[in-house]
Amino acid sequence: MIAGGHGKIALLLEQLLFRRGDAVTGLTRNPAQAEALEKAGAQARLMDLEKATSDEAARHLTGADTVGFAAGAGSGSSVGRKDSVDRGAASLPADAAESARVGRYLLHFAMGTYLRVVDDESLDPVFRAYLRAKLAAENASGPGPGSRR
Repeated sequence: MIAGGHGKIALLLEQLLFRRGDAVTGLTRNPAQAEALEKAGAQARLMDLEKATSDEAARHLTGADTVGFAAGAGSGSSVGRKDSVDRGAASLPADAAESARVGRYLLHFAMGTYLRVVDDESLDPVFRAYLRAKLAAENASGPGPGSRR
């Protein structure tokens, strides 16, 4: 199960997993994106990470052995949206995966968050907000990179 199933990372991962023989499902909030997920070899499932409850998300995740979070607010989005998606929405599938007894949760996050670049005032403020959101999501979802929840 991949949250943010229509993103660049997710579509590549869905193709790789499908070619390997895995059954993969991509979560997307936009029904118009279902066709692209299916072309990548994934079953599309609709869920808006910013609006779903933990119980609703857990129902979607039931039966999955791994959940990956590859969603993001996207380029051109605001500081507030970086927080609501890149931090807030990342917590939803992590909590839901635990409730649904999913064995693994993988958060795809940004390079550099552990290098303290989140405090680099020379960075674009929106990009710095993105890095801070990813670091906060990582800290909330587990002990560190590559960890199992």
